[in-house]
Amino acid sequence: MMEESKRQKQVGSLIQHEMSDIFQREGLNVINGGLISISQVKVTPDLLEARIYLSFFQIPEPEKMLKYIKEQDWNLRKQLAARIKNQIRKIPILQYYLDDTLDYVFKMEELFKNLNIPKEEE
Repeated sequence: MMEESKRQKQVGSLIQHEMSDIFQREGLNVINGGLISISQVKVTPDLLEARIYLSFFQIPEPEKMLKYIKEQDWNLRKQLAARIKNQIRKIPILQYYLDDTLDYVFKMEELFKNLNIPKEEE
C-alpha cells in the first residue's frame, strides 16, 4: 500500500469532518442508544473515491445499519457536495465500511463512560 499524499490526507480529513457533521444532522450518529462515528476516511490517489470507515458502538445489527446508511448515500453525498464543492473538483464516490478495530471500540467505551448522557424519554 502506498503512502497517502498530503492532498489525499487533506481531502480525507475534510470529508471526515463534514460527514461527521452530516451524520449528526441526519441523526445517524446516535441510534437506539448506540453510537456511530466515522473513524477514518481514506481517499484514493485520484481523489475519486472516499472509503468511509464507520465505527459502531452498541449498535444491535451492524450489517443492517450499514446497509441502511448505504441506502442513504445519495442524500449524504448530495449534502457533502453542497459543503465541499468549492474545495474539490469532483465529489468522490462514497464507499462505506465497517471499522471493527477493537482499540477504537475501547476508546469509544472510555469516552462513553466519561459522557454521562441522560437517556432520552421514549
